[in-house]
Amino acid sequence: MNTLFAALVLISFATAGYHQWHWVDGQGGKSPMELLTSAMIDAAAASVTLALGLIGIMALFLGVMKVAEKGGILLILARLIRPLMVRLFPDVPPEHPAMGAMIMNIAANILGLGNAATPFGIRAMRELDRLNPCKGTATNAMALFLAINTTSITLLPTNVIALRASVHSLDPAAILPTTLLATFCSTIVAIGSIILLQRFFPLTPPPVDDRPEPRETSPSTNPSAPGNECPELPYPLWVSVLALGLLIVIIPLTILFGRAISPWIIPGLLSGLLLLGLLRRVKIYEAFVEGAREGFDVATRIIPYLVAILVAVGMFRASSAMGFLVTLIAPWTSPLGLPAEALPMALLRPLSGSGAYGLLASLLQDPNIGPDSYTGMLVSTIMGSSETTFYVLAVYFGAVGVTRMRHTLAAALLAETAAVTASVATCSWLFPHGITTG
Repeated sequence: MNTLFAALVLISFATAGYHQWHWVDGQGGKSPMELLTSAMIDAAAASVTLALGLIGIMALFLGVMKVAEKGGILLILARLIRPLMVRLFPDVPPEHPAMGAMIMNIAANILGLGNAATPFGIRAMRELDRLNPCKGTATNAMALFLAINTTSITLLPTNVIALRASVHSLDPAAILPTTLLATFCSTIVAIGSIILLQRFFPLTPPPVDDRPEPRETSPSTNPSAPGNECPELPYPLWVSVLALGLLIVIIPLTILFGRAISPWIIPGLLSGLLLLGLLRRVKIYEAFVEGAREGFDVATRIIPYLVAILVAVGMFRASSAMGFLVTLIAPWTSPLGLPAEALPMALLRPLSGSGAYGLLASLLQDPNIGPDSYTGMLVSTIMGSSETTFYVLAVYFGAVGVTRMRHTLAAALLAETAAVTASVATCSWLFPHGITTG
């Protein structure tokens, strides 16, 4: 991210300087350097305005999701996933704490609860490391878990929907079918690539000098700790298979009827989850306020990141460097359904979540693109269906001292590529001309 930020600013300065050198005073209008300065100031002001407008929407969504979390949605999903997870991870004992933590992590990712997923993920890696015969080297279970974690099926990309709503999209939830299909495809590719590649990367211990120092990873005795919260009795296998079948059926239904049902999603979600909370005797008001407080913290915390990336992108555009890049790349990517304006999102998303979020905000605010154009729908889908792969690998492997990732990175990047490819395909099919009022 440091390299990207510096590159955008320095390239913009050099490009504007080149045009300034050839600019003749008296041509009328502002000089290239004056335009660059104005773009910097305007982008900084716009980023804060955007974040302030996002506070209420983020508070609403995270408040609702906190009610869902306390109402037991995570535990229901965990019980559905468990029979399938036991078969995907034959090397992990079914009742081992690692299995419970992995299940809760994936269930949280399905609901778009990134903040809740991370503690479970780190706990899962520590428990998996207890089963690792080659310390410092990723096991097959670790590799598969991280590949799934970076491409998890997402039912509700709350952050992206909230951002689309804040920039006055005609249909903020229109990306639900495209995101669901893209994440389904990427998850299948992640599992398949791990199973295929692990044959070519055998699990061997690293040299003695490269092995990390032993670390304490004893299981937690706290029953409320992450990893110990998964219910002991999963649903029968046929229930999990039925749920998976329903999910597969839902994908084409959301594609066929997505335009008709999308206006119902947000109010229906709020009403349904509050009703579930009441039925589960959750103090829904207190839970909503707790989640809304977290949403407020998230919205204010991203302001510095938004300022940095939006200023850099604003400079890149004002200097005409963006126009040159579009002219250079568009002939190659546009026929494939990936406009040059969307290409930076596909490249940046695996590297930086905050940078990609800032870039998404910049694109959706651009009057030439907007949230409801084809490009706006495409970058929204890419953001909602992919993950910051390098960040996830660094955090999770760093938590247990794994330095030899084996085939994990290759499989994760293949899955990211599948997510982008599926995003292009679904958006080209469903929204070739964007969202219209007709």
